[in-house]
Amino acid sequence: MPSSDPGSLPLRSLLFQFEAAEKIEPGTYAPVSVPEFDADEKPDLHTLLLISAGTGTLRAGDETFFCAPDKCYMIPPGTSYRLRTDSDRCLTFYRITCRIVVCDGSHSSLFLNPLIRGRVEWAVYPFAKAERFAELLAESEPSGELQHFYRQLQFQELMGFLLEHNLKSPEPSSSAHAVENSIRYIREHYRRPITVKFLAEQAQVPHWQFSTIFQELTGKKPLDFLNELRIEKAKEWLRSTRDPLREIARRVGFADEYYFNRRFRQLTGVTPRQYSQSLQKRTRLKDWTGHEVEIPALPRRVIYHGETFGDLAVLGVEAIGGGYPWINQAGRLQPPVKDLGFPINPALTQALKPDLIIVSSEDESQYDTLRAIAPTLTFDSFAPIGERMKLLGEILGRRREAETWLARYEEKASAMWSRLQNCLRAEETASVFTFARGRFFVMGTIGLSSMLFHPDGFRPAGKTRGLLDKNLSYLELSPEDMKNYAGDRLFVLLPSDPESRRATARLMRSPLWTELPAVRSGCWYAVEADEWNFADAITMEKFLGELPRLLGKEAQFIPARGGAPYRRKPDES
Repeated sequence: MPSSDPGSLPLRSLLFQFEAAEKIEPGTYAPVSVPEFDADEKPDLHTLLLISAGTGTLRAGDETFFCAPDKCYMIPPGTSYRLRTDSDRCLTFYRITCRIVVCDGSHSSLFLNPLIRGRVEWAVYPFAKAERFAELLAESEPSGELQHFYRQLQFQELMGFLLEHNLKSPEPSSSAHAVENSIRYIREHYRRPITVKFLAEQAQVPHWQFSTIFQELTGKKPLDFLNELRIEKAKEWLRSTRDPLREIARRVGFADEYYFNRRFRQLTGVTPRQYSQSLQKRTRLKDWTGHEVEIPALPRRVIYHGETFGDLAVLGVEAIGGGYPWINQAGRLQPPVKDLGFPINPALTQALKPDLIIVSSEDESQYDTLRAIAPTLTFDSFAPIGERMKLLGEILGRRREAETWLARYEEKASAMWSRLQNCLRAEETASVFTFARGRFFVMGTIGLSSMLFHPDGFRPAGKTRGLLDKNLSYLELSPEDMKNYAGDRLFVLLPSDPESRRATARLMRSPLWTELPAVRSGCWYAVEADEWNFADAITMEKFLGELPRLLGKEAQFIPARGGAPYRRKPDES
């Protein structure tokens, strides 16, 4: 018999049995957007919804909720629900279902009531941790019993994480909010003597729990967070004054000048005095197009006008200006950056008072205009990632950061390709095609193809090898010549402009496309060019997580009538 008491059962008597998980995003079901999502009523399943992107409304039973990123909902069995997405911000969410069994001595029964009486919306801090569990659960079906067992353990961890935030008090998010207040307190009062004990007592959160929540929210331990903030403030004083180090140490909260020196060197690799002296130095470099340029050793106000704007972010450099759309690729970059137009606007550039301009252009007249404003370097933003990052590290005084990022990225890339070896054939080839401004191209050394063609990954197909040998970024083709460049797997970059998107749809309905071996075997993938066709460091890191999921999807994009791509349903031929 089902249990009827929703509130008095001790947690230790409940068993959580994972049923299924899926990621639902624009294109998961036809059409591309999901204006409404009606759930099949499952009388014995609890449903967990984790919203990761977009906005909309959730109607669960008699209640209505506004859905937005980082929201979490637990819907009890037998409750009908409907998700309605906003037309311009389609929802992406995880749906996870489970059964809950009550074990009372020798008897067991299904638990069909809400886990928390009167509450569908649950707190979750940080959301990224819950999302990582959801991603693992939504991966392809496990291949054996042991993998099924591990998946059950992952689900138990997710439920434990959520229950920890939602069962401790009438206000389950109070502890996380209190720690967030502590973070604000540190930012405002970093000059004062601050201890973890003081912060925990102020937040009224146990010491051990405070440190754990703090690290989940910031990625750092409380004292590390405090010291890094103090060092950043000290750098500002070192750049703007010649005051004694003991005075600067006192201003930012260090009572001991020796400890200030030690922490500064640990975090920056140089002493405060060396840092101050380096500000006065200048470096002479030869840029991409051969100019000999003298630049500041540690530039502070940097303008970067090029396709790989995201490279700066992983080096910890916040540029003050750039060019749209690069400065806001998929909304990933947080600091406010001035859009200087394309081509770069000299008047806007001068108004920012930069001390260094980096521009990915060979236009000499433009260069002459810019160098009159500030030291200017031309930069090959289409160069390989390793070459670019090392040069940027040298230009921006971030050599160590560049070397660290490159080593970490290569380790992650090798691990990803190693995991994919089970689903890739030896020496498997790939190609990337796109329309742009009504013209058809095969991609060479830039964008998505630069990430696919990896020593442990795909090989360039057919005549595409010639593009790489000649270091060509792309090559315009006639669609009739596409077969000479097509690989075992095909990637299509869907353009944003309507004309090129319609041309893409027409091509995909033609025999030139449908008779390609990769298309006939279903080994092709369509992705948005505005999200995938960049090769900056941020996009490349994102790619490492997205590519395995893309290759693992059974349903491919196919062109719909009118040119809009949609996903094939499992029962469609």
